[in-house]
Amino acid sequence: MRGVALCVALSAGITACSSTPPLTEPAAQPLKAAAPAAAPANAAGMSATTAPAAGAAPGSAPAPAAAAAVQHPDVPPAARADFARAVNFQRAGNTTEAELGYKQVSLQYPQFAAPLVNLALMQRKAGQLDQAEATLKSAVARENGSAVAWTELGVTQRMKGEFKDAAASYEQAISDDAHYAPAWRNLGVVSDLYLGDPQRALTAFEQYKQLTGEEKPVSGWIAELRQRLGIKRPAPAESTPGAGAGQEAAPGATAPSEPAPPPASPNAAGSPPKAGG
Repeated sequence: MRGVALCVALSAGITACSSTPPLTEPAAQPLKAAAPAAAPANAAGMSATTAPAAGAAPGSAPAPAAAAAVQHPDVPPAARADFARAVNFQRAGNTTEAELGYKQVSLQYPQFAAPLVNLALMQRKAGQLDQAEATLKSAVARENGSAVAWTELGVTQRMKGEFKDAAASYEQAISDDAHYAPAWRNLGVVSDLYLGDPQRALTAFEQYKQLTGEEKPVSGWIAELRQRLGIKRPAPAESTPGAGAGQEAAPGATAPSEPAPPPASPNAAGSPPKAGG
């Protein structure tokens, strides 16, 4: 059965100073519906696995923790209803009822991260960063494959000045779901602005752009990072002599060139604008 993931309410963004438009760590997005189960679920009702390694021989035994997409536990209708009620309380500004609702859902359905993620976002908004971090650590312990929970843990750790821990949380989110774009963007922010690692930041922003197609302001950040790292754009390929040489191509006759994909390693290249005053 296709797992249906719980929605995560809005998260407050955070902004860092920069010479280019501010880098903001985006709000949490709704959790996607889980893919059909491809491997037996573990005791928590899910398994944290990743895609098979490239070039693996057909029919070969999967490597540890690299067999299939992350599975999420199925959501009972009653859990969806209770969770939606708590979300509505939160959106209406009734934080007391929302908090009670999330806590109740988390007690009744301990296999889900989403109620604790939303509770942590409320705690974070109230300035209770220590409580928010503890709540998010509990969330990822319950549902280790939740990229949203790991990303929000990273955001909270960054706000507390725990920059290395934040980067590790973003990387865990990417390991769980390499298509979860906010984790790449946040990894780029913390890598350059707080850890001084423009190589990793450039890679993260390039991957974020590839996933989202976002041009502004990401393209500006990438260009600045390339300039700081001394990376030049590849020169246009020269035309190959042969049939039709010397003739001008008709407008639109050739497909536009596409940027090369970012390096495979998250530590390979790049970083965001430096923090300003």
